[in-house]
Amino acid sequence: MALIAKKIKGTEDILPRDSYKWQFVEKILSDEARVYGFSEIRTPVFEQTKLFQRGVGEGTDVVQKEMYTFETKGGESLTLRPEGTAGAARALLEHGLYNDGLPIKAHYFTTCYRYEKPQAGRQREFHQFGMEVYGASDPIADAELICAAKSIFDRLGLFNIHLEINSIGCPECRKNYHKALKEYFSQYTDTLCGTCLSRLEKNPMRILDCKSPVCKEIAQNAPKITDFLCEDCDNHFKKVQQYLTAADVAFTVNSSIVRGLDYYTNTVFEFISDNIGAQSTVCGGGRYNGLMEELGGQPLASLGFAIGLERLLMVMDAEGIEIPKPETDMLYIAALGDKAQLKAFELVRTVRETGLGAQFDIVGRGLKAQMKYANKIGAKYSIVLGDNEIEEGKAILKNMESGNQTEVSIDDANIFIENLLAADLSDAVSFTE
Repeated sequence: MALIAKKIKGTEDILPRDSYKWQFVEKILSDEARVYGFSEIRTPVFEQTKLFQRGVGEGTDVVQKEMYTFETKGGESLTLRPEGTAGAARALLEHGLYNDGLPIKAHYFTTCYRYEKPQAGRQREFHQFGMEVYGASDPIADAELICAAKSIFDRLGLFNIHLEINSIGCPECRKNYHKALKEYFSQYTDTLCGTCLSRLEKNPMRILDCKSPVCKEIAQNAPKITDFLCEDCDNHFKKVQQYLTAADVAFTVNSSIVRGLDYYTNTVFEFISDNIGAQSTVCGGGRYNGLMEELGGQPLASLGFAIGLERLLMVMDAEGIEIPKPETDMLYIAALGDKAQLKAFELVRTVRETGLGAQFDIVGRGLKAQMKYANKIGAKYSIVLGDNEIEEGKAILKNMESGNQTEVSIDDANIFIENLLAADLSDAVSFTE
């Protein structure tokens, strides 16, 4: 019989044999967020479409081509979130979090949805970790946020990643810059790709981010935004660089970094891997001081970054970083007969109450099959229960790796646990704690 359904194109199943890798990475990300003072925020998977039209930008590829938008039975237009920042900003404004004191530091784990061609490191449903700061306009906040991202990569052992930064200035800076870009790219209207031709009038800066080899070559000699920064934006960018240098964070200035979302201003940055080919950006972020006003709030300086978890795991694999597998269940109790099965059920429950892992047969296997299963799941210790063990109130605890054995009491729950702990199970206790 054929399967009635399979996973949707552009989505992936995270199977039990791989989920530990995600849990390992997520734990480090959460720990680092805590160290830097970021609390978690969770927002709905879908929002009103106008949130992303205003927050992300109607002229962006995300809004024009990639969003999953649908109409409710009541006629309301909703969209599956294509990124995490707009929803977090909406929640901050709606709940008045700025009244709790500034700055506000929030981090999130979120699924995002974009309709684009699936490829390595890019899916239609993907996962992001983000860190957001609201209410901090000083360039030292930019530097601290970048340091937080670098600290994550250092903790994960990723050292073949480099930082590139740029400033895209404020709206006033960009007026003259857009004019200069239009003049420059207008010379190549017969060569630019169709997408970039449409960008030429609406947002010529996006041409700098085009992946077409032809457009990339043309863009190499385009005017640089850093030559058009106003005095305030120029000073801000210089101070960010000073702080990063003081923190011993290596970086290069890349004037072609513009980001793909309209809400960015001033500092923008990317952490790029040298090991995964074209989809090499692992982390992207920057400052977006105009976002709150765009969403109907008062001006509030803001900044943040997002890390794609699929791509992060790709980089770790490419660099040969081995993610430690979690400890297996400590104890497997094999039972023969109804009385033994009942006792196994009681003992396993007792063991689990201490925080240790334990399993027993729940599918009706014979003894040989049970022991084979105990080996398969990597149980460290096993006990075989039969009529004799039940009558005597004792059983043999066996180390599955060394074959060493010791006798344990099974009548009294407290004594049974004491026997287990005395049988050199201290490593298991350390793991579960």
